[in-house]
Amino acid sequence: MLQIYNTLSRQKEYFKPLHEGHVGMYVCGPTVYGDAHLGHARPAITFDLLYRYLMHLGYKVRYVRNITDVGHLEHDADEGEDKIAKKARLEQLEPMEVVQYFTNRYHRDMALLNVLPPSIEPHASGHIIEQIAFVQKIMDKGYAYVSNGSVYMDVEKYAKDYPYGKLSGRNLEDIVTETRELDGQQEKKHSFDFALWKKAAPEHIMHWPSPWSEGFPGWHMECSAMGTKYLGEQFDIHGGGMDLMFPHHEAEIAQSCAALGKESVRYWMHNNMITIAGKKMGKSYNNFITLEQFFAGNHELLEQPFSPMTIRFFILQAHYRSTVDFSNDALVAAEKGLARLTEAYQRLMKIKASAASSVEIGNLRERCQEAMDDDLNSPIVISHLFDSARAINTVFDGKGTISEADLKELREVWKTYAMDILGLQLDGAQDAGAGMDAYKGAVDMLLNMRLEAKRNKDWGTSDKIRNALTELGFTIKDTKDGFEWSL
Repeated sequence: MLQIYNTLSRQKEYFKPLHEGHVGMYVCGPTVYGDAHLGHARPAITFDLLYRYLMHLGYKVRYVRNITDVGHLEHDADEGEDKIAKKARLEQLEPMEVVQYFTNRYHRDMALLNVLPPSIEPHASGHIIEQIAFVQKIMDKGYAYVSNGSVYMDVEKYAKDYPYGKLSGRNLEDIVTETRELDGQQEKKHSFDFALWKKAAPEHIMHWPSPWSEGFPGWHMECSAMGTKYLGEQFDIHGGGMDLMFPHHEAEIAQSCAALGKESVRYWMHNNMITIAGKKMGKSYNNFITLEQFFAGNHELLEQPFSPMTIRFFILQAHYRSTVDFSNDALVAAEKGLARLTEAYQRLMKIKASAASSVEIGNLRERCQEAMDDDLNSPIVISHLFDSARAINTVFDGKGTISEADLKELREVWKTYAMDILGLQLDGAQDAGAGMDAYKGAVDMLLNMRLEAKRNKDWGTSDKIRNALTELGFTIKDTKDGFEWSL
């Protein structure tokens, strides 16, 4: 039975959905004012893994992943700059042009990483009415106040009735100490009160009418409003990066309790950070590498391009709750590991069954499921697949045999866990998109011509083809059934 680590209880819990057979899952998606970077890839892949595994277990999953398309909804954005509006002004575009451009690019990157699209992908700007209604509920319950046209959460009053800080483990004293002075603090009763609605300055491009002012919702409001709209007042899983635990997710809990009298989320899940030289990789630190730069290899910290599947494998090699430190060497190692796994899978598809098995495949399926049930332990699943690759290579090299039943089981397990659940494209259908089949076909055609030349003892032609492909970076291996190649 699946166990997941609940950030709220700080322990692994057996997963029991609110409604039998159905799972409601909400994950904080990207803020679309720039290209996606490696830090965006980790939560996308982490919760794609969870989504895939829940469906494998037979659940019907409604997966909601939002698009934050109002720039001021960034961190510290109670008073912060609207990054989308700024980009729109600089490039003389409509804000929604900026949003659509980067949303399209985000979708392209996610497709390359083989991240499944969510069931629903709501935009913050498309749910202003719902956010206003949610703010009004909090006002009606007496946990918010209006100041100069803005609405703020009265955290001190809320904390008298509900435990504020329970998710992040902070208390109000700590929060007071850590709260930075921002513009507009004088509007608040307390520095730790956060905005539910902000009155827009005259120059602010993105704003909407409300009972309190012409303005825009606070950053935390979108997820409370859209989560309950599409998943109900209580739903199963809320996920996101660990950096969102405070203040974003803490504020969501407060908003839900204040408006609804109960917490909306039953299981909180947070992936850890990707770091670079020990520091979180992100736009706010100006140390990020975009996914497009990884794919093209055009960043000073990269010595070569890396395929989308290498990026996915690199992330899955570590448990989602562990920190991953980026380096070019780490990606090179991931690339080599993925190549070994890909070679084993492709060999598995080629080997033929015998009357009996001389190799031991063990209880691979059970071991992989046990690892996934243990809080999505993808590194252990990968290690089990590598273990079974030894048996595959033994049979492929003619040093062992495998029965038809064992071969069928091995192929099914590899397809289920390596491809369907881990989402690795080991059959070569990746990266080059529509051109991949033509690319593979051209290389296969040349190697078949070489094979024909060898049969005719035309060693000159055979060597010429092999040498030309080797110079281009191909590795060619002759086998008893023909050939294998990799780039």
